[in-house]
Amino acid sequence: MKVSPIFAILSLVIISTVARAEPAKLFPLTVQLDWVAEPEHGGFYQAQAKGFFRQEGLDVTIVPGGPNAFVMPRIATGQADIGQADSTNTLLQIAEGIPVIQIGAVFQDDPSGLLVHPASSVHRFEDLQGKTIIARPEWAFLAFLKKKYGVDFNIVPQNFSVAAFLGNKEAIQQGYYIAEPYHIVHAGGKMPRFLSTWDAGFRAYAVLITNRKFARDHPAELRAFLRAYIHGWRDYLEGDPTPAHEALKQANPANTDDFMAFSRKMIIDEKLVTGRDPGAGPQQIGRLDPARFAQQIQQLEDLGILAKGKVTVEQAMTTGFLP
Repeated sequence: MKVSPIFAILSLVIISTVARAEPAKLFPLTVQLDWVAEPEHGGFYQAQAKGFFRQEGLDVTIVPGGPNAFVMPRIATGQADIGQADSTNTLLQIAEGIPVIQIGAVFQDDPSGLLVHPASSVHRFEDLQGKTIIARPEWAFLAFLKKKYGVDFNIVPQNFSVAAFLGNKEAIQQGYYIAEPYHIVHAGGKMPRFLSTWDAGFRAYAVLITNRKFARDHPAELRAFLRAYIHGWRDYLEGDPTPAHEALKQANPANTDDFMAFSRKMIIDEKLVTGRDPGAGPQQIGRLDPARFAQQIQQLEDLGILAKGKVTVEQAMTTGFLP
């Protein structure tokens, strides 16, 4: 049976129209955060809210964390595809055989440090001699301080409360540069001073990690994710942060406009995302430096926290997925 030319043309037009109407299938990705959704995750939420992930062909689900986020086990077992962690803990977990690799930076310096009461007698790391620090006992930075500065101090396990700052002028506590100062002031205390890990020469990153198998199987998707993620951070820092902040309120009702504005300013002022080293700036967002990993591995080996030769830079990280 012959088909008329007009019918054939109409059929092709209909098929073409239907094909265009059907959206391309998005690749699903799950991102496990290390903490509850706050402005420290602004780049993730800006990329999500403004459609940067979808533009790269990704359907991204962001899972907030908390004190028991278990990021490393979730990534190692494939329960999540990408996670946020700190480079110190990641190096130690890789040494234990956990099959993860670091693929990008969240912060060029891990914002963990020591919060010091403004009236405290502690102004330098050398002043920590004989003091009491509220912190995680396993935090490698504490061992680093003892060795580098020849000081000794007492450690009280951290309970994620800022109450010590409200009545003790000698209070010293491990804290996140971005958030805890706000909570201390909001609770009636005075703005604390901050002794940073980077000023001591302990240059850990906050990083993005993925499962090694996932990295082998999905390189294109990881590159797409990092392009959108970096776009998200730059847009959040340089543009209007409202899309991310509205999404953060949905994810965590404890986020107030005042807190988010404060935290974003802290991130920008301290150049946590863009870096403080030569060549720092927007082009540094997400970047990892192999030389810095070599230095951190050496520091952990010198402290006896990491067995010598147990982890190499090549095992620990890759820049292969960064744009």
